[in-house]
Amino acid sequence: MRTNGVSFSISRHAEWAPGLAAPEAWEQWAQAPFAIQAGAEPGVKAMPAMLRRRAGFLGKMALEVAYQCLDGRSDIPTVFCSRHGEVARALDLLSDLARGEPLSPTAFSMSVHNAIVGLLSIARGDRANQLALAAGAATIEHAVIEACGLMADGAPQVLLVACESPLPELFASFQDCDEQPHAWAWLLTPAADDAISLSWSASAEPATTGMPPGLEVARFQLCGARRLDRFDGRLRWRWSRDA
Repeated sequence: MRTNGVSFSISRHAEWAPGLAAPEAWEQWAQAPFAIQAGAEPGVKAMPAMLRRRAGFLGKMALEVAYQCLDGRSDIPTVFCSRHGEVARALDLLSDLARGEPLSPTAFSMSVHNAIVGLLSIARGDRANQLALAAGAATIEHAVIEACGLMADGAPQVLLVACESPLPELFASFQDCDEQPHAWAWLLTPAADDAISLSWSASAEPATTGMPPGLEVARFQLCGARRLDRFDGRLRWRWSRDA
């Protein structure tokens, strides 16, 4: 693995958002993107109901694409990433605390950043390596680096799961993009002829605004674009296709 870039291939992928469940719908969205609105949550029928009920909307989106992408495979390391995670649950807990109300143990357990990937591990009885991360505007990029690091250490495949949902109204003045509900998963393998490369270099350009990072990267992957440049206020991240 290079110190200023990584390369990988995607053997399988899955995406889900309200109103965008079928692959064809995502391909059409990639050619002509539109704002994704809140709506019905996914069924996550592959997960036992007792565990599924513990997951919120964000978690169910992530679990839906994870199950689709794994398609019965096991013993595959997982990198889960979300810039904001279950911030809505955390805010509800803090609000209850401020009012002096008792906290829900279940709500607390599902508010931590690795709760979703942990639920996936429990449901599947899978003891493969799993980690969860958040890295601001470059969360997706850092997740890819982590996944490529696992492959450099010998993992033949790594599952990458990314998800986001709109921030609670209380945080509206702090957001740098209009986050939209979505989740996607890639099953990464070592770079082959169809590889995607990610490199980075110092840059004073302000952070990229507009389309949410997760959707911007998903669109790059789906529409077959040759290159995508993103900035986080400190680095330039360049996504490119080798072939």
